[in-house]
Amino acid sequence: MFNTLKSLFGTGPSADFKTLATNGATIIDVRSKAEFASGHIKGSINIPLDTLQNNLAKISKNKPVITCCASGMRSASAKGILQNNGFEVYNGGGWSSLKNQL
Repeated sequence: MFNTLKSLFGTGPSADFKTLATNGATIIDVRSKAEFASGHIKGSINIPLDTLQNNLAKISKNKPVITCCASGMRSASAKGILQNNGFEVYNGGGWSSLKNQL
């Protein structure tokens, strides 16, 4: 059951986010503009989840993508959208905990 939940929410085997970021991964923060304005990871791009599908052209497919949000739920949804569109993507979960891993 736990592995099924991990798979569903995209928190499966943990990625080395620091290495991914160091090697140029794009960090997409899918929270609202107001949430993003209240604090975010330096260099991350804000594309709210409800606008992600219409903004795929803004994201390079030539490097990995790390998604983040407040808790990890929206970033898991974003991971699914991006994977379905051919991106290499990792769910970074909540932005504040991801920031501590970078």
